[in-house]
Amino acid sequence: MYVYADNAATTKMRQCALEAYAETAERFFGNPSSLHSTGQAAQEQLSACRAAVAETLHCLPKEIYFTSGGSEADNQAIASAAAAGARKGKKRLISTAIEHHAVLHSLERQKKAGFEVDLLPVGTDGILELSTLEKALGDDVALVSVMTANNEIGTLQPVREIGALCKARGVLFHTDAVQAVGHLPVDVGELSCDYLALSAHKFGGPKGVGVLYARTGAPLTPLIEGGAQERGKRAGTEDLPAIAAMTAALREAVAQMPIVTPRVSALRDRLIRGLSTIPHSALNGDPVRRLAGNVSFCFEGIEGESLLLLLDEKGVCASSGSACTSGSLDPSHVLLAIGRVHDVAHGSLRLTLGDHATEEEIDYIIEAVKEVVGRLRNMSPVWRDLQEGKRSFIL
Repeated sequence: MYVYADNAATTKMRQCALEAYAETAERFFGNPSSLHSTGQAAQEQLSACRAAVAETLHCLPKEIYFTSGGSEADNQAIASAAAAGARKGKKRLISTAIEHHAVLHSLERQKKAGFEVDLLPVGTDGILELSTLEKALGDDVALVSVMTANNEIGTLQPVREIGALCKARGVLFHTDAVQAVGHLPVDVGELSCDYLALSAHKFGGPKGVGVLYARTGAPLTPLIEGGAQERGKRAGTEDLPAIAAMTAALREAVAQMPIVTPRVSALRDRLIRGLSTIPHSALNGDPVRRLAGNVSFCFEGIEGESLLLLLDEKGVCASSGSACTSGSLDPSHVLLAIGRVHDVAHGSLRLTLGDHATEEEIDYIIEAVKEVVGRLRNMSPVWRDLQEGKRSFIL
């Protein structure tokens, strides 16, 4: 059996997205910035897509900026807020220790530019306590950036409460919602966010296209200079076929959410129960406040890389953490932040389910993981030492 269980890394394009891409590329090939009729037809399609995306996020079309993906959107939001803060003498940025590297590396760049960066700790469940943020807020804070849902362990942050707190304190709030949009209801008004990032390929759209939502009045500085596209805030001819495909995928994902989410959540819980029967294993993140399709586990006494390779031989595509760092031998910064020790964090596995996952696939994954974990432990000198009492079990 073949099972693709790495949907947090990327999803397969939806049929509606493929069709929208092909139709748009064929019929609306003009440059939306051109004044002739072919260009204006493309501009009308671009405007229609902007309005449709705005409708799903419950905002105004003029607050939608098309980007190359979530990473660019995160970068632009943080750079914009930092520049605005610097002009007001606010030189402190607040985030968490478990953010995506698109956020963490952007913050590191601002730190080199003279900003103070506070990465707040999370609990063992991977969730930020509001009291921790409240204590950290001050008059010198230019931006708070907290992701809606974690890309590795799937935990959901209290972003509504965080947004309300920031709004009350007059602090700009950015949320990386790349893993959430298309899988959770997202209303930017309810979140009280000033910036939100999303990426098409996380919900069945194409790679290389995304959105930055920027509230009317929120400062926005271009990262890419050139033409006047995206109202002068993001130069470069818009990839209209990709934008149309993203729009189609987003609308379908949102429409199907009431049916898909409960079904996938039940499959997620079935997978968690099955993997929990493996001795000396542990679920990462909160068991309830998590994305419907995310299951993250640590298995003591094995290496995650070997686990992935052997699972791939059995037809199971999985991940040991974020796809952006899958080539690294270092343990996940997210797992370390929630208290997993170095050796245990190395034995991590992330399984993320798609909308069409089945019970048969879940049961196959459970048996495959059990077999591979057992095989690796039988070959592991570390496991032998644990069994013989030369080392102490942690999980």
